[in-house]
Amino acid sequence: MTEPAKPRFIFITGGVVSSLGKGLASAALGALLQARGFKVRLRKLDPYLNVDPGTMSPYQHGEVYVTDDGAETDLDLGHYERFTGVSSRQGDNITTGRIYSTVIAKERRGDYLGATVQVIPHVTDAIKEFVLSDTGDVDFILCEIGGTVGDIEGLPFLEAIRQLGNELGRERTMFVHLTLLPYIPTAGELKTKPTQHSVKELLSVGIQPDMLLCRADRPIPAGEKKKIALFCNVRPEAVIPALDVDNIYQVPISYHEEGMDRVVLRHFGLNDTDEPDLSRWSNITNKVRHPEGEVTIAIVGKYTVLLDAYKSLGEALAHGGIANNVKVKLDWLDASIFETEEGAIQRLEGVHGILVPGGFGERGTEGKIAAALFARERNIPYFGICFGMQMAVIEAARHLAGHPNASSTEFGPTDEAVVGLMTEWMRGNQLEIRRQGGDLGGTMRLGAFECRLKPGTRVRDIYGADVIHERHRHRFEVNLNYKAELEKAGLVFSGMSPDGLLPEIVEIPDHPWFVGVQFHPELKSRPFEPHPLFTSFIAAAVAQSRLV
Repeated sequence: MTEPAKPRFIFITGGVVSSLGKGLASAALGALLQARGFKVRLRKLDPYLNVDPGTMSPYQHGEVYVTDDGAETDLDLGHYERFTGVSSRQGDNITTGRIYSTVIAKERRGDYLGATVQVIPHVTDAIKEFVLSDTGDVDFILCEIGGTVGDIEGLPFLEAIRQLGNELGRERTMFVHLTLLPYIPTAGELKTKPTQHSVKELLSVGIQPDMLLCRADRPIPAGEKKKIALFCNVRPEAVIPALDVDNIYQVPISYHEEGMDRVVLRHFGLNDTDEPDLSRWSNITNKVRHPEGEVTIAIVGKYTVLLDAYKSLGEALAHGGIANNVKVKLDWLDASIFETEEGAIQRLEGVHGILVPGGFGERGTEGKIAAALFARERNIPYFGICFGMQMAVIEAARHLAGHPNASSTEFGPTDEAVVGLMTEWMRGNQLEIRRQGGDLGGTMRLGAFECRLKPGTRVRDIYGADVIHERHRHRFEVNLNYKAELEKAGLVFSGMSPDGLLPEIVEIPDHPWFVGVQFHPELKSRPFEPHPLFTSFIAAAVAQSRLV
């Protein structure tokens, strides 16, 4: 029997400043390798001490991306999934916190047989074990290391991948480094010195980059590319310009035009003469650049000053626009303004759809409820996601079902808990139990769960299926005790958990489009497979635009 091919590893690091786009670069490279017929898997190594980003503020970290198997991960895994279509798993995101938890647990059990536990070799061994584990039948593993070279917390990760480079050899490892070439207006030129210093920092930990991705806002002159290659000890063709583009779906095409995938294949001694089929990326880019119309969607949220907090949501709405051949203009509104500014609700006049996304805590909740009321009464398409569904249900309970004090126990004690804390639920055949005052990290209802759709409802028609699986991230649920009253008032519970105990979807049948979902459909939307709920919502917004 032929032994399966061993995967090759590409390590992506970053320097100079953060937020240069390592995640997008990793995802784009994965897409290019896929277009050449290779199987890929992408992973993120995060140096921060949190076990996962689940308890971190969106202002600190951006959105928390949830996988099918219930991992709370970095938002870059969303890029990976959207660009490659490969579903991420628990083993595709690791943090220093999780590494140290593993090492300390081993020490407590006595697994190290009395040895003095140190960063090298014990922590670095744990990192290497993570990188090498569960590789499956893939050709390339792309590992992005978070942060920037020189960060003290990132040193164990850099040491671990340096060791892997030695142990696996150049035929199985490649190092890609992303840097910045800033343009200095007074000098009238791009400056290469930050890149040189970043590579020097990388060399100081024993890693020689094989390729440099140079972020710049304008073309890089041949002289500067040659200078970078000379001073950074890389081949000139391995200095790849990473220029700004008008939409992210242009990135794989742009990188291919600069020769990125050819350099990778040559490094590993693979055939680079055949051209990859990038037609689907060209088609998507053309649709984004040449829409047939435009709709405006108001997003009434809590973290709107940092759009990374809603990264997947913005992308999913764009996918819905692509499916309907329209541009989706997003109007980001802080829900609090509807509570503090007189007449602020009028800012929703003229929009073609209103979306209330997920969130935590009481701040801005009355503003979200006001937005749901406005959408319901004005017949404006409304999409409530997770917390947005709960606020729509509370609004209906207050104004349709005769419960003016309806609220959620998330905001404190209440006599009319239309939304309450979940204490137990089923995951397959296993009972999950939580308690008030318990740990917050990793204790929510996380990952993909089954939902059964009610025949004859809008969502049943949208999905074209009786059973769906969607990703969750929440610890509060709509109280089933109010179901009969709410349905009598006109709010239909159109999706339920298999045991019939957890409401998953609500809708208003005689409204142009009013749907609330307890899960996060944006996490499963792809540019080539827009999520049906977003496709339908934007279609309703298009219809609304013709009425305004």
